[in-house]
Amino acid sequence: MAIHERTLTRPPITRPGLPGSDAAHSDAPRMPSLRHFGPNWYATVMGTAILASAGEALPVDVPGLRGACTVVWAFSAVLLVAVLTARTGHWLHHRDQARTHLLDPAVAPFLGCLPMALLSVGGATMVAGTPVLGERVALVADVVLYTAGSVLGLAVAVTVPYLMVVRHRIDVGSAAPAWLLPLVPPLVSASLGPLLIRHLPAGQGREALLLGCYAMFGLTLLATLAVLPLVLARLLHHGPLPLALTPTLFLVLGPLGQSTTAVNQLADVAPGTVGAPYATGLGALAVLYGVPVMGFALLWLALSTALTVRALRAGMSFAMTWWGFTFPLGTCVTGAAGLARHTGLHAFGWLAEALFVCLVAAWAVAGARTVRGLRGGALLAPPVAARPVVTG
Repeated sequence: MAIHERTLTRPPITRPGLPGSDAAHSDAPRMPSLRHFGPNWYATVMGTAILASAGEALPVDVPGLRGACTVVWAFSAVLLVAVLTARTGHWLHHRDQARTHLLDPAVAPFLGCLPMALLSVGGATMVAGTPVLGERVALVADVVLYTAGSVLGLAVAVTVPYLMVVRHRIDVGSAAPAWLLPLVPPLVSASLGPLLIRHLPAGQGREALLLGCYAMFGLTLLATLAVLPLVLARLLHHGPLPLALTPTLFLVLGPLGQSTTAVNQLADVAPGTVGAPYATGLGALAVLYGVPVMGFALLWLALSTALTVRALRAGMSFAMTWWGFTFPLGTCVTGAAGLARHTGLHAFGWLAEALFVCLVAAWAVAGARTVRGLRGGALLAPPVAARPVVTG
């Protein structure tokens, strides 16, 4: 069947000279290179920060690994500042296009990348940046980024689905893995909250943050259970995704790996935060929930990999969707590492190490191709017309 491929790497443009376009107000719009700089660019920050956090989480001591993670964390912080600056320029000089993003059902879900970028860098600051910044400065930085990311994440988790209901026009059978993006930020907050719980004194505040993290865990989990069947049904009834969108299949790994990470991280700080019966139960939940979910994550990883290989053989070229290989895979690394810690099984440790190797390779490829695309100008150019992609 013929499927028309949309470009998610650069959102649709408003033609020069039409009402609402920059050219209608100025013959030479300022900073034209930022017109097509969409919210999906935050994925580069997420994919880089998770590399540092995943490396720190590995249950193995590799010479030089900790230092490398610190360097990667520093790069992710610089990258966050750069992308935030570029996105600010986009909003200041291309407001019509920014508003178009909100009303485009293919682009709006990527607004969830902003809070996850803030949260990821904040978490990486605590686990990989402390040797450079010191514990106090790292803690302050994480508190600021965690607070901003959590507030924005909850706002996005409500706003984007609202827009999908009342403003977007979505065809039957068009469910996409990217629909999960605005729903995952609260789960990222849940998995990174324990880094701050450890620094709170025992009492109401500490318990409130712990239970708040579990509430955010449930928010994303139940929302994912509602969306994932739609995505699977779309694949079964309409066939593979268009070539450029195939990497977004890996986004499903995000809530799977992140939820496994969350229950394990929260179980670590439950003793001393809640009463003994509850702390013991939460420790059991980490294993009883994490092991089955990790099993499904590996099934989805195998399916996504097979479909990606198929797409590559069919001529899939690089797009910013390739960054979808990184952050979701990183959450599976931290999830497997947490299970290795709570079960004591070496197999989970080996799984975390194997997935980390895949993460490094995916990050290196996506990073190199992004740099090449920026140098050539292709990634910031206006989107090309959609072309039909025949799949069968």
